[in-house]
Amino acid sequence: MNLQQLHTFCAVIKEGSMTSAAQKLFLTQPAVSQQIRQLEEDLGVNLLVRGSRRTKATPQGTLLYDYASRIIQLAKQAELAIQSMGEEVAGTLRVGTLNSIGLHMVSPVFSIFLKNNDTVSLSLSYGQGSDMLRALEQEEIDVAILPDAENEFGGAPLNKDGEFIGRDEMWLVASSKSLDYPGRIAIKDFASRPVVQLGKEFPGFSHTLEKELKRHNVSIRPVFESSNVGSLKRIIEAGLGWGFLPAHSIKKQVQTNRMKRVLIEDFSYPMNLVCYFSKTQRNMKTVEVFLNILKQQNGLD
Repeated sequence: MNLQQLHTFCAVIKEGSMTSAAQKLFLTQPAVSQQIRQLEEDLGVNLLVRGSRRTKATPQGTLLYDYASRIIQLAKQAELAIQSMGEEVAGTLRVGTLNSIGLHMVSPVFSIFLKNNDTVSLSLSYGQGSDMLRALEQEEIDVAILPDAENEFGGAPLNKDGEFIGRDEMWLVASSKSLDYPGRIAIKDFASRPVVQLGKEFPGFSHTLEKELKRHNVSIRPVFESSNVGSLKRIIEAGLGWGFLPAHSIKKQVQTNRMKRVLIEDFSYPMNLVCYFSKTQRNMKTVEVFLNILKQQNGLD
């Protein structure tokens, strides 16, 4: 049993077939089948249910998938931690982002650098997206991590590169303790409860929501508004209102039943998250490692 076999096995389970897994891994279907057979022979058990339209794991396969997923993640984390110690990874890295993204997505990446490399100096700035894009263009920061700038802020930064780092969406969330909040609504019912509103962090979303509410003749007067996601979460958890927040910032609260997601039948707002930077800067190796860790944290590697 080796890491490549485990990686292939997990891909088969995730993709639902050996053919799809082969395409995902850029392998031939026979090569994938051979790896799975070898893995089953090494362990002396059947890992997959044959003959089903969608490939499913046996009980032993389900157990292996759980362990294999953690092994692969740990191996990748070890690789990235070692990369962060490289001699070329040095100097100052200045990152600009939104408050919600910085708290929940960027801070864990910084901790990996700080734990493993004492030659890197890190700086994290919060601000509105348009301000971060301007700072990047004027080389006041090295990296800007934002929702897709074309959709959210009306234009990408000039002469800068952008790399996709993950997907997100805006969720309507309420306190799990408050039985008064429904589990599903139509957008026309949004004003039926007190509204807690995120400030100007996501202008593209705000414009889209406002347009949709206007189409349904719905007007709102927020009981609380802030650009600080932490403050908004505390207000919502206390049952004082519901509101839209980026999913990555409240998934833990939803998973632990401190908040509940309220599904909206006729409205959704997905977003691409992008890292903007310049490939001509002197600390490009530091940026590359930072990007790799960021994507691994978001499950892209």
